[in-house]
Amino acid sequence: MAGWWPAVLRAARRHPWPTNVLLYGSLFSAGDALQQRLQGGEADWRQTRRVATLAVTFHANFNYVWLGLLERALPGHAPRAVLAKLLWDQVVGAPIAVSAFYTGMSILQEKDDIFLDLKQKFWNTYLSGLVYWPFVQLTNFSLVPVQWRTAYTGVCGFLWAIFVCFSQQRGDGTLKSAFTILRTKWTSAIEGSPEK
Repeated sequence: MAGWWPAVLRAARRHPWPTNVLLYGSLFSAGDALQQRLQGGEADWRQTRRVATLAVTFHANFNYVWLGLLERALPGHAPRAVLAKLLWDQVVGAPIAVSAFYTGMSILQEKDDIFLDLKQKFWNTYLSGLVYWPFVQLTNFSLVPVQWRTAYTGVCGFLWAIFVCFSQQRGDGTLKSAFTILRTKWTSAIEGSPEK
């Protein structure tokens, strides 16, 4: 384990953009694979490949540029700067990211109406994100070094990917729908397990 971590640190110092993008894309894709596993079905690697494509081509790059822009416009860790970055992130960045996810996935899945998921799930997903992302970004903007912010967002995005990939495939963008499905699956698994 000790051998690979210094290599990641060196890569991040020498090539911060691609290192952050690859870490983010890997973690987001793993979130999709895990949500498929949690639902108990067969792994749909084509779906995970689509998620990876979108994560690497748009989301990771958008986050890298967006977080850098926020830091240049509102530098530092002072409470006022952190809160301003947080507000801009949730009011401007989050709607762009949610919209790009639903539209991008629909394009990659070759759906007839590429805006249908966006129209049906945007507000629920955006509001669900407001329960999670402000806390993540508060930590990000106040504690994480600028060169690691996209990777940190990717780590936290792993959990978000589980939710948003589920929402895109089966849910309605609400936390309630995700928890209801998981609770039903776990209850069924517990009831179906043999007694010891």
